[in-house]
Amino acid sequence: MLKLRNISFQYQQKKSVLEEIDFSLEEGEHLCIMGESGCGKSTLLKAIYGLLDLNKGEIFWKEEQIFGPKHHLVPGFEKFKYVAQDFDLMPYISVAENIQKFLSRFYPEESETRTAELLEVIEMTAFAKTKVKHLSGGQKQRVAIARALAKEPELLLLDEPFGQIDNFKKNSLRRNLFRYLKEKKISCIVATHDKNDALSFADKLLIIKNNRIIAKGSPREIYKNPREKYIAALFDDVNEFTFNNETFLLYPDQLIITNQSAIIATVVNSYFKGSYWLIEATFDNQTVFVIHFEEIKTHTEVHLKISKEV
Repeated sequence: MLKLRNISFQYQQKKSVLEEIDFSLEEGEHLCIMGESGCGKSTLLKAIYGLLDLNKGEIFWKEEQIFGPKHHLVPGFEKFKYVAQDFDLMPYISVAENIQKFLSRFYPEESETRTAELLEVIEMTAFAKTKVKHLSGGQKQRVAIARALAKEPELLLLDEPFGQIDNFKKNSLRRNLFRYLKEKKISCIVATHDKNDALSFADKLLIIKNNRIIAKGSPREIYKNPREKYIAALFDDVNEFTFNNETFLLYPDQLIITNQSAIIATVVNSYFKGSYWLIEATFDNQTVFVIHFEEIKTHTEVHLKISKEV
């Protein structure tokens, strides 16, 4: 189990980057950390890995306390692996050689098998002999993940792991990677802006705002019951509007265009989203978004009602 006990951290002469962070993670669980840029997500991963000396609090993996660089010649907890956004690969050797760098030379057959397995997970088998310097940014990101998994860490820390990967590759790579981690019972913490990392693959979710945790729980619960607009906006466009002296916080699919209602809005624009249209409208000087099956002309009046599921 990973346990953080009220940790706080600040860089020299600067305001706190992390304040009173407290949570736990069971072995084999996957946690997603979300929040706006600069809220402390990346710093939290570095603290967990042992790259920072805390100002306050403690971090434990099972019964072992994790300390920062003041206590180690080589910072970084040996049972963890951390894949940062600036992944450090060796450009003049092949993809396979980068992965094998952390595997034993005394067992070449086992090393080859392990490398082939990881190349399949990251969908890079065809590039096994390609030098890293010839890869795209997204391909390098995938190699960095495979290399981190070479020795099967007990906890994998990923900072925006799919940020440079092409959209058509992201979904299959997510499924492969998170399925593999579950099969191997490897715990995982992902810092991300992407709701797909959280909603589909995380067991737990943390939301950070102004360097503090403001929500933690299951992704489903946090998504369905956001405490404030900041949280809801991490997942989708969000409507915050007032009607009959009551304020509502709703996703676009929680508003429905109907034949008759007391909420009458005027269409401002229609945005094609592939399988639906996102309709932007104004109601009582407030902007609202609603999902609809077809385009609606600008200046058209529409009647809105709140979904019964809310």
